[in-house]
Amino acid sequence: MLLTTSCATKHETDGVNDFRIHRGTNLSHWLSQSEERGEARQKHIQEDDFARLESLGFDFVRIPIDEVQFWDEDGNKLPEAWDLLTNALDWARKHNLRAIVDLHIIRSHYFNAVNEGNKDANTLFTSEKSQQDLINLWQQLSEALHDYSNDWVAYEFMNEPVAEEHEQWNHLIVKVHAALRKIEPQRTLVIGSNLWQGYETMKYLKVPEGDKNIILSFHYYNPMLLTHYGAPWTPIGKYTGKVNYPGILVSKEDYDAAPDDIKPELKPYLTQAWNIDKIRTDFKDAIEVAKKYNLQLFCGEWGVYEPVDRELAYKWTKDMLTVFKENNIAWTTWCYDADFGFWDQQKHDYKDKALVDLLMAE
Repeated sequence: MLLTTSCATKHETDGVNDFRIHRGTNLSHWLSQSEERGEARQKHIQEDDFARLESLGFDFVRIPIDEVQFWDEDGNKLPEAWDLLTNALDWARKHNLRAIVDLHIIRSHYFNAVNEGNKDANTLFTSEKSQQDLINLWQQLSEALHDYSNDWVAYEFMNEPVAEEHEQWNHLIVKVHAALRKIEPQRTLVIGSNLWQGYETMKYLKVPEGDKNIILSFHYYNPMLLTHYGAPWTPIGKYTGKVNYPGILVSKEDYDAAPDDIKPELKPYLTQAWNIDKIRTDFKDAIEVAKKYNLQLFCGEWGVYEPVDRELAYKWTKDMLTVFKENNIAWTTWCYDADFGFWDQQKHDYKDKALVDLLMAE
């Protein structure tokens, strides 16, 4: 049963939704980036997770979903995933959490394909068929979700686009936006910047003029040496020496002692000081773009890999929260219960309660 809110009509008549967001988290590695199916997937996220997030003080969630979980290779719907998503949206509303449905990975586009040496797998920006397929996916999602209140559910129509030219992404934004507006003229849409939703490329982003039901999104994991220390899927994760924060992240002594094959990755961290002022500087372009369009700004992913020294992680997190607050930037941590998260679903307990306390203290 779809849950709606009686206040939706009032806000929709004045043209701007009441989709207010402040602090949230990603329900990652559940309906996206996961091989779990059947009972394991059903039990992974349940109503008590939404109740917990509400009690902690979160006010929204971002729910990444993957094409392979919702459609088979012939384009047929896989019913179980659809049921899990609608259950999640019902639970979110019941527990006063707004929700962003994020189409995270599609068959024609995977944000990490370039880094894995498989960029040819991404056909989205060179194939009209792939672009129409993306639109078709959203038409089907809209058909299933359109009864949810515009004040409580938003759509993020693609995660971390990686187009060779910024205009390729801008062109696709126009197409997907136009298709969605034909069927849902009022829905809040979340639109990110090219090249992994990087803050550096926000200045190249073009969004449809005059549409106030858009939220602009960027992601931020800098400095990667700190946030992804030990992460095996990144080149920088091979480094095992000491890291400092704030300040110069790697000393000359530690750089000299590092293996030669990772020194090119480390070199930038020998001269650039990382602190709250560096974060403020990095955010400037994104803030200016949001002001230009008079739209809310949202950091959809940020966080620290679990093995990172916790005191360093907390210092960086505190600086991030300060800059978010200074600029009224909404955020969702990456993530709730996976390898950047604060909750352990297997033990049903906090794995980093101090992080939660810090997130909720601002």
